[in-house]
Amino acid sequence: MAPEIATSKPIQDTPDGPTSEIQNPLAAIPRDTLFRQVDAFAEEKGLTEHSELIRKGALVAQDPTNYEDIDGEYALSPLEVEDLRNEVLHKWRQPRALYFTITTCSIGAAVQGWDQTGSNGANLAFHKVFGIDDTALRDTFIVGVVNAAPYIASSLVGCWLSDPLNYYFGRRGAIFFSAIFCLLPVLGSAFTQTWQELLACRLLLGIGMGAKASTVPIYAAENSPASIRGALVMTWQLWTAFGIFIGFAANLAVAKTGAISWRLQLGSAFIPAVPLLILIYYCPESPRWLMKKNRYQKAFDSLLKLRNNPLQAARDLYYIHSQLEIEKMVIGDSNYVTRFIQLFTIPRVRRATLASFTVMIAQQMCGINIIAFYSSSVFEENGADAFHALLASFGFGLVNFVFAWPAIWTIDTFGRRSLLLFTFPNMAWCLLAAGLCSLIPVEKVAHLATVAMFIYIFAAFYSPGEGPVPFAYSAEVFPLSHREVGMG
Repeated sequence: MAPEIATSKPIQDTPDGPTSEIQNPLAAIPRDTLFRQVDAFAEEKGLTEHSELIRKGALVAQDPTNYEDIDGEYALSPLEVEDLRNEVLHKWRQPRALYFTITTCSIGAAVQGWDQTGSNGANLAFHKVFGIDDTALRDTFIVGVVNAAPYIASSLVGCWLSDPLNYYFGRRGAIFFSAIFCLLPVLGSAFTQTWQELLACRLLLGIGMGAKASTVPIYAAENSPASIRGALVMTWQLWTAFGIFIGFAANLAVAKTGAISWRLQLGSAFIPAVPLLILIYYCPESPRWLMKKNRYQKAFDSLLKLRNNPLQAARDLYYIHSQLEIEKMVIGDSNYVTRFIQLFTIPRVRRATLASFTVMIAQQMCGINIIAFYSSSVFEENGADAFHALLASFGFGLVNFVFAWPAIWTIDTFGRRSLLLFTFPNMAWCLLAAGLCSLIPVEKVAHLATVAMFIYIFAAFYSPGEGPVPFAYSAEVFPLSHREVGMG
């Protein structure tokens, strides 16, 4: 039986009931009581050899800002004090294992971006090859469905697979599964002979994209220390933007290879999927997931790799355990169906669902997908030839990537909500201006130049705001018990 966690009002009472907000579950617990809980925890989880370290870590977790005031036999060593100070003063001094994990997650994000841009360039040719280049409604609809297929499969299958994949195989297993679906269908799409075959490949690709997009931000968030969690989770969007940029560069590189150029543009996205498949199993598993599965020794081993000091690992281990016990007390045991229903029935989770839904749907509806998938077609229709349309799209990818960098600093400095409130109005007027500029006669140079300019400015506002915030926000807002199904 799990040791009972004595708490000092860890659940805040509000008009919505006692499930609104979980506070620090260790705050103000008497030291003797805290130590008894730690010892019982260490004995139950097979961590008795680390009892003294976990005791010290629990004291730090209990009052994170006053760790230097801990006295007696549990007073911190100078090295421990220095490492805790560095969480604030030098927060980017992190172990290699953490950066290796984030690099692998970044490759996963690059796969996501590159998968989008392959079809962007191929849109200039594949419909002609497959005989669906008429302006009739049927042909236009088919081209649209082929382009949208990854997101159709992602929303209907991929995202919903995230919960069972994470539950049974862990974060790394879910990412490995998704990487397979981001590799084989992409290669297959380069060899398709009919639009039906291409549609099937892109539907399979969507399964991988959906599972990956729902898992990688969670994995990055759970492995990262709190002081830089927002910035590291934000790297999902940064490297998605990088993948888009490299995808546009690949489109441009093969633009003059003749009749097979569109096949190379679709197939080139397999490149980043290969290292993702290999590297993910060299990363430590999420400590939170391991603790959820009652594998505490492995969770502690992961934390030792992901933190600079064993004290930080012990602190995070016991603090996460305490949070999980409170969540279990509030939410109870559940299966996939009940977790889904609880997204709308438990007040604390319902608010998380509403907030996550709002920022995610806003991201999908803000216009970025039209540009990501159709920018080359838009530029061609506005007076550019095929090569210069790809070149203009490359410019969009470059702006999108460059302006994603500031979010690493701003997301933890100004907060998620402030970034959205600043960037959304500016994105709106940019799209309005681009639409109005399309009224300029096509034969005038100003027509293409102004449309491209306002699309670039739109990307400059999107990249540090609505681009990274939804993934970071959604990965953080749900309790661990509902994180996979909530992100899906």
